[in-house]
This record gives sequence, structure tokens and C-alpha cells, in this order.
Amino acid sequence: MAVAGKKASQKLSSTLSQSDAEDYDIYCEICDRADIRLPAFGYCVDCEEHLCQPCFNTHRQPKPLCHHQLSDKDHMPQQQKLHGSSKSSSSPQTGDFTKPCAKHSKAVIKFYCHDHYALICSVCVTLEHTTTSCHVDYIPDISGQVIDSIEFKETLKDIDKLTNKCSQITSDMKQRVAKSTTSLVDAIAEIENFKKEINKRLDELEKDVKDTATLIQLDNDKKLKTTEPTCDGINKSLQASADTLKQLNSNKKTDQLFTELKIAQQLIQVNNNIISQLPIINNIDDYIFEPNQDIKKLFQDQKSLGTLSCKKTKHTAEPKNQAALEMKMSTPIKINAKSSSDESDCWISGLAVSPQNQIFAADHFNDSIKMIHISIGTIKQLKLDPSPLDVTIVSSDSLAVTLQDSKTIQLISFSPDSLSPKNKLKVDGECYGISHHHGKLAVTFTNPCKLQIMDLKGNIEMTVEKDSNGDNMFSYPMFVTTNSHSIYISDDDTINDVVLRFNWQGEMIGLVRFEEPGSLTGSVGIEGPSGITLLDDGSLLVNGHNSHCIHRVSGDCKDSKTIVEDVDSPWAACWCAETRTLCVSRFRTGSFDNYIKLYEMM
Repeated sequence: MAVAGKKASQKLSSTLSQSDAEDYDIYCEICDRADIRLPAFGYCVDCEEHLCQPCFNTHRQPKPLCHHQLSDKDHMPQQQKLHGSSKSSSSPQTGDFTKPCAKHSKAVIKFYCHDHYALICSVCVTLEHTTTSCHVDYIPDISGQVIDSIEFKETLKDIDKLTNKCSQITSDMKQRVAKSTTSLVDAIAEIENFKKEINKRLDELEKDVKDTATLIQLDNDKKLKTTEPTCDGINKSLQASADTLKQLNSNKKTDQLFTELKIAQQLIQVNNNIISQLPIINNIDDYIFEPNQDIKKLFQDQKSLGTLSCKKTKHTAEPKNQAALEMKMSTPIKINAKSSSDESDCWISGLAVSPQNQIFAADHFNDSIKMIHISIGTIKQLKLDPSPLDVTIVSSDSLAVTLQDSKTIQLISFSPDSLSPKNKLKVDGECYGISHHHGKLAVTFTNPCKLQIMDLKGNIEMTVEKDSNGDNMFSYPMFVTTNSHSIYISDDDTINDVVLRFNWQGEMIGLVRFEEPGSLTGSVGIEGPSGITLLDDGSLLVNGHNSHCIHRVSGDCKDSKTIVEDVDSPWAACWCAETRTLCVSRFRTGSFDNYIKLYEMM
């Protein structure tokens, strides 16, 4: 008995005969899902579905379906198969596909996109990861080697590493909070002792200082309460993932193991991002009470009993010798910086990275600032006119970008999902590099060649242009990076390539020169210095654009060591202290790169 058929849509009605619109015993199951019933012309053995003539003719055109086996009308099954029927032994083990797609909950994951490191379903392949734009593989075609593979073992090692890291963070946080609590108790005791030296008038002021201490203590406790359960949750999820991987590996469930491996790797990335956003241990400070000496003399005119301030901690000493500069970097991971709306290849001329693992890239050739979420691979961008050259983060939600051609600095606000322009700062030259530190901007200019220090409103506090002899200080100053005591500038001189070090008073206090041995500071292998970025210990990384290497230079500019070789024309650079990752772009005349390389410190 024929099954009652669905009528073809109005759009197709003109192409169907009267008999075409009638019921069929065997019909196209793909069209049937779109409320169109057409007679079956053939059959796909892999999909276990009957196909009409148009579907049959185009079925193997998409790359993920190219291996499917088709049967014509004379050899196809002569009965409609129910969707829940079992598959033949020659078909892929579809029972192994159980993970639903993150974007299409009714579809299961069957494919892997190498370009976006993404597990996807057939709908994703059709709509987003097409064969013309992405390298997509059918999982059973590539999953055979995952049992006891290096990738499997390395993923388990990464899980162990991350769980140990979480445990250490929790332990360290407890110790720091306990020590900070002790210091606050001592500070309050000092407040009480100081109070005895003055009269009843100081009771009102005493309360203000104690309240401040209490707020700090509450904030410390809040940070601990945030950190501990978060790390516990990460440990549990990672351990569950590890257990699943081990079980699938033992049972040799290759498809599921491959899928779970990729999910575990994504979980590692997501949890690394979560960890990077946890309260920073170094922000848990010790405190002392600093009494107001003027109150002792004439307290009636004073408005404060004193202040709670952090104890001054000694900075890590700058590396002074070659041994201290030893550093190993992992094999780089490539992040695609080109978006679908870009009209040309990218030139990432400037880089910055946030603690939330977002990369901000100045794309000079596509006239835009891009915000790249490393963990999920999305790109948000803001078009600028003229093209940007360099970028720096000035607050938790703001950037500053140099626009050389218009002699302006563009301020930009950002959120997790958007970038929007704010006000512009007009400057008196062609600005190139920019770096922010504690409310101050250090900006380099190529015409005229100089360094300027200004506030976030554009008010100039210092200009460095000439040396003590009245000669030009710079040849072509490009990138700049800063910390609390130094400003470092890469100067691309056609004769002597240098990295200059200044203090915030504009005095040159160090120099790295690439020239013959016997010079003022000796010879180091930096040829064509471009992007520079500071590490936590005060040393800096310098890209040798022409020497195709990345070098580590001591903070006093007296020693240097090559840490990465054979890097093709490295350009911009930025260091993320939270993830201990170096981001590097590439630039070479006539040859550009749409990728940003990420090196992790080992």
C-alpha cells in the first residue's frame, strides 16, 4: 500500500507533471524532509537513503560525501527503509557518532575542519566550512591512528599539567591570603597604637581606615572563594575527560576517541582561558599602616588618619648574563587573522594581547583593528581611516592605535563581542609605535624622528629628539615597549640597527647595537630589529626582521641570545604573561602572511 505523499511546493509545481505530484511507494528521503515528495531514482549505501534524480546526480559533489557508494534505480532497494534500521557491516560505524553538534543540536559530529580546529556536522560543512574554503575530513577517514598516539598521550599530559596548575594556584592563593590577613591585623594594631597618641577627635578618622582594611580583607576572601571552586570544577571536568579518553582508547573506539580528544583539547583551551581570568596572586598584597605625621602636629586641619598601602616588593633582577637568557619556546601554533570580509591579504603591523587571551591586531592592508578570540577562533574587526600601524591596551576595555597618515592616535573601546571608536588625539608628527604604562603613552614618530611621552588626553610631557651634542637621536624609530622604569625602542638604521633604552625622564640609559665587536656595548645578532616586547623579569624579546630570528635581550641591554631561529621575517610581537605566550606576525615586501604565530614558553 502506498504511503500518503506530500505535495511539492509551489516553487517546484511548474516543473512537475500531474503524475509527479502523486504518492510514491519509494520516494526521495532528502526532498521529503523539505515537504516535497519525488520518486526515487537511486540509493546511497552510506546514507541509507533513496534519492531523486537531482539529488542522486549531485550527491557526491561535496568533498565529505565524495566516497559514498551510489546504486542506480535498477539496483537500489525496492522497499523504503525505516530511518532507525540497522546499517550494513560495510558502512561506517555510525553508532560511534554520538556527540551532538554545538551549533546544530539535532545533528551529530562526523567531520573535522583542520583550518578552524573544529568538530563539525554535515550542516556545518554545508553552511560554514565549505570545501572551497576549508580543509574538511570525514572522521572515520582520519581517526584510525589515534589509539595510543602521540596526540592521545600529549593530551593526557596537558590535562595532568593543567590540573596540577589549578591545585598549585589554589595552594598559593591560600598562603597569600593568609599572609595578607596577618599583615592587615598588624596594620590595624599599628592604627590602635597611633590612636593612643592623639585625642578623641581621631576616632572618626580611625573608622575610615579600618573600613578600608575590612574591604580589602573581604576582597581577598572573595578572590579565594572564586579561585578554589573554579579550580576544583576544572579539575573534575578534566579528570572526567581523561577517564573517558582512557576508556575509549582501551576499547579502541577510534571515532569516539578522536572526537573526545578534540573536545578535550578544546576543554584545555577554554579552561586555560578561565584560569587566566582568575584573580592574580600577585594582587594579594601585604599592608602596613603609614601614619600621617602632620596630624601629630596639627590634626584639626587633616582629613585622614593615614593610608593602607602595599609593601614594596623587590622586582626580579634583570638577567645579566647569557645563561640567564636561556629560554625554550614550543613549536608555534598558527592563528588565522584573515576574515571573510577582508579584501586583501593581511599585514599585521602591530599586536597586543589581553589577559583574557584576546589578540588585538592592527591590519594595515585591510584598514582595520581586529579582535581575535584565540580559544574559539572568532574575529571581530573595526574599519579605520587611514590604516592603523600599531596598537596598545590602555585599560580593561580600551585600546590606543596609531594612524600615521592622519597624524592621530585613535582610542577604541572593546567588549567581548565588539569594537567601537572613541575620541582621537591629534599629534604633531607621523606616529608609528605606541605603548601604555600606568596612564602614560610612549609614542615613536618617523617624521620627524622622535619619542614623545604623553597622557591619555594627548598632553605632551616629554619629547626626545636630539642628543647632548644636538644630533638626531633616532634614525627610524618603530616599535616601543615599556615598564615602570624603562622605555625600549627598536630603531631600524640602514648602517647600525639598534634597540635604545630610556628612562621616563627621557634619558638614554642603554643601547643594543648590531655592528662589529668592540663597539660601545658589543655585538649582538639582531639585524633589522622590529617588534619588541617585555617579559615578566624585565628582559625583552626582539624580532630580528632581517636575521630571521627572535632574540632575548637583558633589561640592561648588555647581553643577548637567540632563542628562536629560522623565523621568516618576523615583524610585530607581544607577550602574554598570563599564558606565557609570544605572538608574532610576519612581513616581507611582496609576500604577506594571514597568520599570527603563537609560541608558548616551555
